[in-house]
Amino acid sequence: MTRADDALAPPEHPASVVVLVEGASDRAALDVLARRRDLGADIEIRVMGGATNVRRHLGELLSDAVRRRVLGLTDEAEAPFFVRALSVVGVPITSVDDLAAHGFHTCRRDLEDELIRALGTDRVRAVLDHLDLGQSFDRFCRQQAWQGRPTHEQLHRFAGTVSGRKSVFARGLAAAVGDDEVPEPLRHLLDDVARAQAAAARTM
Repeated sequence: MTRADDALAPPEHPASVVVLVEGASDRAALDVLARRRDLGADIEIRVMGGATNVRRHLGELLSDAVRRRVLGLTDEAEAPFFVRALSVVGVPITSVDDLAAHGFHTCRRDLEDELIRALGTDRVRAVLDHLDLGQSFDRFCRQQAWQGRPTHEQLHRFAGTVSGRKSVFARGLAAAVGDDEVPEPLRHLLDDVARAQAAAARTM
């Protein structure tokens, strides 16, 4: 296991807060932002391998003898999977609009899109240069299918063109975004994490 993998691994003892996310890039970005707010010591960011697996993970966590606060992050298109899964396990929820009240927050498109919009395309290009990905991005933009497309769309697609790049991209963008620029769904999720950790500390 690499040092980076170890930083993202679940703690030896069950964390008081579990955040369910769809993919590894979500975990990479949230790990950066949680550590910045000193929330990283008592949180498990669990990659589900897609929103369709949320019901299974909720069932496992809620049946666990160790009581933990379960939160989540999803993409707008996948949010209905969370609504159905939460309602099945007994959470009083009927629509996507109810998710945030129960600690499950929705990115408009996905996490990368939220971070690109927060930073703006010029600053995202600077992040790519810092990650030694600037030249690769320029070559990508010269491909016939992507020439002349909006830079935002080029950046978003480029992130997923090579295995593992999406996580590197998300981690780099999360590190670059200012505290007052953190996209709303991520900020609200981290606020919920902080409240849950504080509540858990009071019961110890």
